[in-house]
Parts: sequence; structure tokens; C-alpha cells
Amino acid sequence: MTNQPLPLQATGAFPNLFLDYISQKPTLRPFYDSFPAIENFGGIIEAKKMDAQSRETLVEVLDKQYARLNNPSVLPNTAALAQADTFTVTTGHQLSIFTGPLYVIYKIITTINLAKRLKTAYPNYNFVPLYWMASEDHDFAEIASFNLFGKKYRWETKQRGAVGRMNPQELGAALDILPQRAPLFEQAYLGHQTLADAARFYMNELFGNEGLICLDADDRDLKKMFRPVFRDELLTGTSTQKVAQTTAELTQLGYHSQISGRDINLFYLHDQLRERIVRHKDGFQVLNTDLVFSETEMHNIIENEPEKLSPNVVLRPLYQEMILPNLAYIGGPSEVPYWLQLKGVFAHFAVPMPALMPRNFVLYVATPHQKRMEKLGVEVADLFLDETTLRRKYIAKVSPNSLDLDPEKQDFEDLFARINQKAVAIDKTMQGVVQAQKVRLMAALENVEKRIRRAEERHYETELAQLLALKNKLFPGGNLQERSDNVLNFLMDDADFIQKCLNALDPLLYQFNVLLEDE
Repeated sequence: MTNQPLPLQATGAFPNLFLDYISQKPTLRPFYDSFPAIENFGGIIEAKKMDAQSRETLVEVLDKQYARLNNPSVLPNTAALAQADTFTVTTGHQLSIFTGPLYVIYKIITTINLAKRLKTAYPNYNFVPLYWMASEDHDFAEIASFNLFGKKYRWETKQRGAVGRMNPQELGAALDILPQRAPLFEQAYLGHQTLADAARFYMNELFGNEGLICLDADDRDLKKMFRPVFRDELLTGTSTQKVAQTTAELTQLGYHSQISGRDINLFYLHDQLRERIVRHKDGFQVLNTDLVFSETEMHNIIENEPEKLSPNVVLRPLYQEMILPNLAYIGGPSEVPYWLQLKGVFAHFAVPMPALMPRNFVLYVATPHQKRMEKLGVEVADLFLDETTLRRKYIAKVSPNSLDLDPEKQDFEDLFARINQKAVAIDKTMQGVVQAQKVRLMAALENVEKRIRRAEERHYETELAQLLALKNKLFPGGNLQERSDNVLNFLMDDADFIQKCLNALDPLLYQFNVLLEDE
């Protein structure tokens, strides 16, 4: 593959807060600890030391989870995490079926490649790429479908609660209707009892040789490490105050917030139930249930059954950083901004933030699409334009005729300026009359201009149809390819697709990667 990167700003696909963070705008400096430049990781390593007991607990949990895998081809070196000189770099995502959209794969590739780059830059330390599986999430609708060759496949189930605990064997029906067999996912979904174990299995088969470790934080022993935060959240609700304060500061700078806190940023998690905990006259209630706990009962849960508590989006990043020796979090254009809102939360609990690092953004262009682009004479950057702008730009490029009336509009501007001068010299109230006539005439010229363009477009109907078909192939439904297509779209044609991406992508290149298939 050949990489022809584009500036992120040129794509029109990213929010200002994200772009300003990537460009290291000084006004955003108070909202994070360290920018993800390779030279900054020495200081991050010093700040992210982890005690031996916490490391041992982490390794024990990982070993227990990997022991549930059904005949894995490779197992990661979890024992390395017990060593004081070993650190993680982490990405996370929901357990979308069949890996979900392509960008999930790119997240993991970024994480793996960052670990390699850090080992080169800091050879006295070891770095482990880690995939944080959002197993406690309960928004099933967000994980229940994926797109393959232009068709949407959906998982229908009556199961409820945390998605990681769901039984994935119902997905056998989806496997049966795929256009081609997918043995990896057959082994994953039909050979495991929970969606978390199934996701760990296929991610291990895809990336285990690269050292990737998958962690399911829905675990009693890991939750024990988070007890101080559980107590603080139930007693004081400080986290929401801190998020509100930071959000207000970002709002004053002109940015829109991604998240907002609740009175209590915890869920009650049990069997097929994950519901918010709210304050109640008798203590605490679990929403949409009859469950009510006194303060004493809730504190007993914290001490003896912490696995029944689940952090929401405000506290989940903090949970991650308290149970991992983590240096960087790799996220997308929505994730990185919402982590910035959490600076006050991390400061309150005296936990250093990881480097907030954008994942690789990718558009893959196969050889047939490259040839079509060459024939039409369009650049990849053009395809990021909306259809109307793209059509107009293409016609302006290929047409030998002048299609705009800008010179004529300027002539009329000058003419009306002279008319207005004469009119107001006689009667100042005439200015409104002149302006109204000018507006009517300019509107008529705009209409003529549109008709000229449409007339010229009819001469290039075939080329425009090919151009828009190409755009739809690379931007399905008007969306970025990485947010729509599934990795199977490419793996079924090229078993080496992931390895080629690993080789072609630079984790520290904060641009939009356009990967061109080699002929």
C-alpha cells in the first residue's frame, strides 16, 4: 500500500475542538497533561508508575479471562504486565458484532504501532497494546448491526443488560446468511458463552501475534481497586461538579461539550440488568426497578459486591487509568474531546491522565477505484466534498466554457451603485427602491447561472454518473468509509489486508491516511 495523507482540516469531517487539540492550540493546554509526541512519553512513564499488587491482580484477571478461550492459536504475554518496566497503551470500543465499522480495526492498529514506536524510542521499557472491551455497555442497538458489501446485517435478541454478558450463539443465524463463510467468527460466536469472550477470541486471532491484550473490566477483583471512587461518588458526587466546571471553561472558549455528568455516575449491574443509580428518600434506588438500598446496604455492596457497580462515561476513563499502567489512550474525534472534559475529575482523584492520542483515520482506495479516478481526472481530496460541490467543481474543471456570471454580476453591482447615487441625490428614500430592484435582478442572474450549469452538466452525464458512483463506493451513503464498511469487505478479498495496514500506517501522523492499493 502507498499512503498519500491529507490534512485533517481538508476533509471537513472533524470538530473544531479535536482539530484545535491536534494543532496544540495554547488555550487548550490546561485540559490535558501531556500531548502525544514521542519525546513526551519519558515524562508520562515517570508519572504512571503502578504498585506491584495492582499489577499482580491485573495479570490474574487477564489469565482467568484468557483461560476461557476455546482453542486459541496464540496467547499473549500477560505476565509481562507484572513487571515494573512494562506499560500499556490502550484503545477501547463497544463490542460491535463482527468488529463493527472499519475504524475499530484502525484503532487497534494505531495502538499496536504506537507500542512498537515507543519500544524503539525507550528501549529500557516494554509496551503492551491493550484493547479495553466495553463489555459493561448496555446500549445494544449500537452494537447490533454491521455493513457488508452494501447490505446491513442485524442481530435480534431478547437478551438485556451488559452486552458483554450476552450469549452470542444466536449469531449463528447471521453467519448462515453471509455471502461467504467467516470461519473466524463462527469459532468466536458459536464457541463461546459470552460476547466478551467471543470478541476476545477474534481479536486475539487477528492481532495476538502483535502482542495485543484484550481486557474485560467487568470483574470483581478489578472493581475492588475502584472502591474509593465508588464511595466518593455516592457520598459527594464530586465528579459531576468537576465535569461541569471544565465543560463551562470549554464552552467559554467556543466549544461544544460531548458529555455531561449525572447526580450519580454509576449503574447497578446484575444478571440482565444495568440501570442508573439515583438518590432516594431511603438511600439509593435503581431506576426502572423496585430495588432500593439504604446507605448501609450500598456501602456493603461496595465492600463485598463491587462487581454490581458500573461506572458511566464520566468515570469509566478514570477506572481504566486506576487499574492499568497506561501511558496513552487512542480514540476518535469524539472520544479525545470528551476526555478533555475529564481533566478536573482526574485531578480530584490525583490520577495522571494518559496522553490523549487520535487514532489513524483511513480511506482505502482499491486499484479499480484508482483507475477510475485517473480516468476522470479527480483527486482524492475532491471526493470528500459534498455531491453538489463535487459536481460543480468537476464541471468547472472539464468544461471549456465559462459557467459563472461573476463578471456580469460585478458589472451590475457597479451599475446599481451609479443608479443608487443618482436616485438618492434626488430623494434619499429611493435607496430602498433601488436595493429591492437590485436584489430581484441578482436573484434572476443566480437562476440563469444555475440553468447554465445544469445545461452543461447534461453534456457530461456519463462522467458525472461515474464520478458519483465512485464517491458512493468510497463514501457509502455519504459517510466516511471507515465509519460504514466492515473489515470483512476487504479481508474476504485480501487476507493480508490488516498486515498491509499495519505496515502502512504511522501512529504519530495526525493526518487522514489515503491508502492506495498497490497494483
